[in-house]
Amino acid sequence: MAKNVKKRHWACVVYPDSAPDNWRDILQQTGLQCAISPMHDADMNADETEKKAHWHVIMCWPGPTTFTVAKAITDKLYAPIPQALESVRGYYRYLTHKDNPEKVQYDERDIVCINGFNIADFIELTRSEITAIKSNLIKLIRQESIAEYSRLLEFLQDADMLTELDIASSNTILFNTYIRSRKYAIKEEHEKQRAEDEARIARLRDEQDAKEVT
Repeated sequence: MAKNVKKRHWACVVYPDSAPDNWRDILQQTGLQCAISPMHDADMNADETEKKAHWHVIMCWPGPTTFTVAKAITDKLYAPIPQALESVRGYYRYLTHKDNPEKVQYDERDIVCINGFNIADFIELTRSEITAIKSNLIKLIRQESIAEYSRLLEFLQDADMLTELDIASSNTILFNTYIRSRKYAIKEEHEKQRAEDEARIARLRDEQDAKEVT
């Protein structure tokens, strides 16, 4: 690649067997917004041999920067040379093979964002993508037994799920209503179960009393 190429967004591949133990700290200290894929540890080559485990990394500069500058960072990670990105959106989706169903699919929730990277800053989510995120948030609320809207926001913030946090905070009425409704439904179910248990115990007592009488 020509050293005078300038792009704002660059990508590289990092291998666990060559990267320094603190490679994420090195990225953090650059101040650049970065996104790190889940570890790709199940990818296969065309000849059906296993690929070396690796991570894909997106690095974003505030303005166009040269190949040489980007390579100075990948050198610190002992990574292959960086590749210029034409589309952050497209490569972000490749972090989990979202558009490659023939490849192993990785969990988007395992993407690590550094220094405030938020995919929403680089793309306008489609209606179907927003709907999918809402669906995943509802699933998360159930899985984590989240009973307060504030807890949902804190969970997303602590997990650096910034795109999900933006969707949740932009749809307060939806998620607050769902959480309250779900909490009420769970309470009703518990009360119903308790009433059934009490009725069963009372029935057993009546049967026992009847046996004692006879």
